[in-house]
Amino acid sequence: MTTNFLPTNNSFIISCEECGLVVSVSKLEEGQKAHCPRCDHTLTKKIGHPKQKTLAYALTCLIMLFLSLSFPFMSFSFQGLTQEITLLNAVNMLEQYQNSLLALLLLTTVIILPTIYMSLVLYLYVAASKKQTGSKRIIFLCKLLFKIKPWLMVDVFLLGVLVSLIKISSLADVSLGPSFFTFCLYAVLVVKCVSLVDRSWLWEQFIPIQQFKKKYQGETQHANDHLSCHVCHQINPISEETIPICIRCHSSLRYFDMNKNLQQVWALLLTAIIFYIPANVYPIMYTVSLGSTEPSTIIEGVILLWQLGSYPIATVIFIASVFIPLVKILALCWLLITAKKVRNLPDKNAIQKLKVYRVTEFIGRWSMIDVFVVAILVALIQLKSLMAIYPGPGALSFAIVVIFTMLAAMRFDSRMLWRDPKYT
Repeated sequence: MTTNFLPTNNSFIISCEECGLVVSVSKLEEGQKAHCPRCDHTLTKKIGHPKQKTLAYALTCLIMLFLSLSFPFMSFSFQGLTQEITLLNAVNMLEQYQNSLLALLLLTTVIILPTIYMSLVLYLYVAASKKQTGSKRIIFLCKLLFKIKPWLMVDVFLLGVLVSLIKISSLADVSLGPSFFTFCLYAVLVVKCVSLVDRSWLWEQFIPIQQFKKKYQGETQHANDHLSCHVCHQINPISEETIPICIRCHSSLRYFDMNKNLQQVWALLLTAIIFYIPANVYPIMYTVSLGSTEPSTIIEGVILLWQLGSYPIATVIFIASVFIPLVKILALCWLLITAKKVRNLPDKNAIQKLKVYRVTEFIGRWSMIDVFVVAILVALIQLKSLMAIYPGPGALSFAIVVIFTMLAAMRFDSRMLWRDPKYT
């Protein structure tokens, strides 16, 4: 159900983070969502029993993670030799073979950050239940919670594990340990828990949004009389301060500066483009079999899977590791090049571009699948000269490509796609 946007005595104003339109939103009933009338972006939502549901999911996530780390994850058998691993073994193996950055990436995105996120959810929702006010500690923890969210890759890692199983099963026997099944539950619960956390609702529990006599609804960032906080969505009147501060969460506010934003995104994107070349040219892993070493690039891995008859997995790897990064880079380049032409575009073109941007932002993290596949294979297949897999330099370069394309998409200000109303 979608609410209307007529100003009422029981409403608040919020600026759409994707198109910049300031909207007056009525207080929501359970199960309702408020959408931007200009670009259809979800502004806020009201979840039934948000405290109890979210607390239950967050606590269960932590329990499942503890169980996933406590027991064997999977084992690999080849010609009478067996190798068994836990989740932490994958991190240790990458560290052992001088890939500390990949080890840190795996440890951070799959274990450390999800643990911090769920712990923060527990603390903040308990604090909200006790009706605590927005102290400096609460404000800091709320900010940290939403900064962590984009970097949770538990679901991506699970898909990487499933792809690894297909690859390994063609080589030898694979057995799944208890931790594999608890990790599957953990991944599903993390996705569900994250979907229950609403930024607007959580901030409202500690610091209610402030209203003003001036009616900002209908305005955009081009009005130059207000700044929208990208952290808590509070509308802030323009002040004379050199660095304006949000009156609600005390975050530094950013003026809408198209040229500056374009330069920042181009810098991040060009870095990704530079590393995209070695990521595809250098081997992503080395396979040792009966004393001979065979390097494998991303494309060679896809071709091998295709030749082995694993067509669905070869397709998944090709889409995630070759097609998506390239398309994301090209899409961001196109959005950046056309951003300055918005003044001459009708709104329907802005909506089309915004859809491209939304897809680009969503799919970027899934390119990390191949990096996680390498991590699992390196940890599991270590039978010395008989059979072993080692990470190649292409794995780190590819991880850098994924990270910088994600940063570029997050830094891209989609409000640039919407023209100034005075040119309408």
